[in-house]
Amino acid sequence: MEQVINYFETIPTLHRSLILVGGLTLFWLLEGTLPLFNFKYKKWKHAAPNLFFTLTTIIVNFALAFTLVATSDWVKVNNFGIINWIPNLPLWAYALLGVLFLDFFGAYLAHYVEHKVKPLWMVHLVHHSDHNVDTTTANRHHPLESIIRFAFTLLGVFVVGAPIAIVFLYQSLSLVATQFTHANIKLPKKVDTIISYILVSPDMHKVHHHYKLPYTDSNYGNIFSIWDRLFGTFMTLDRNTIIYGVDTFYDEEANGKLSVLLKQPFHKYRNPTTLKPQE
Repeated sequence: MEQVINYFETIPTLHRSLILVGGLTLFWLLEGTLPLFNFKYKKWKHAAPNLFFTLTTIIVNFALAFTLVATSDWVKVNNFGIINWIPNLPLWAYALLGVLFLDFFGAYLAHYVEHKVKPLWMVHLVHHSDHNVDTTTANRHHPLESIIRFAFTLLGVFVVGAPIAIVFLYQSLSLVATQFTHANIKLPKKVDTIISYILVSPDMHKVHHHYKLPYTDSNYGNIFSIWDRLFGTFMTLDRNTIIYGVDTFYDEEANGKLSVLLKQPFHKYRNPTTLKPQE
């Protein structure tokens, strides 16, 4: 574990980029062999706006990274934060709790608040308006949402007391986890269910992308499923009945246009309509 911590403390930017590209490539290929839905779409055309938002997310995080490093250094020097207040923690438990609590603040809590606060929900709609959820959807976040998510992660680093090694470890695991759970792949149901007892599984997260409430307001977790189970937001749904999108901003063609997506947070909320099931 010490070697892992030392590695992530000084992980090169190139390695972080390889994690992003490697995960995306792996799940992209798996989607071709183990698809959950046989989407009738042009995969690269669909991916284009999602990859654009992946780039903007990288830019936002890079531009604000100095605050993350400064906060992480401060909590370490001052022995501040949850994991630093628990005495005699072995290193593996220190790292595990750090990642677990960062997942709560940076993913679960941020996601929950985005669904409950209307202005933030309008920003988050860009992510939910994808009618063909696949691994590229993972980072389909409006730049404003990237800033919001970063703020929650920063809060998590402060409250949890995470040193930079655990922050980078968490971010790497979070990236691969979200690519995995959004990927259009079909695991054996028993395998998916077993995974969901501890980690967020593909089927579990797909429920969150169902267009109707209360399913849209469930399964907020990113890495660990414990938070949804603990706070009563865990739900199940037959994966074959899932319909992607939301009951507003339902124009699939428009939701594939970058110009529309960039302005989407500023649109007026429209009345629900009926969507057609996946084919």
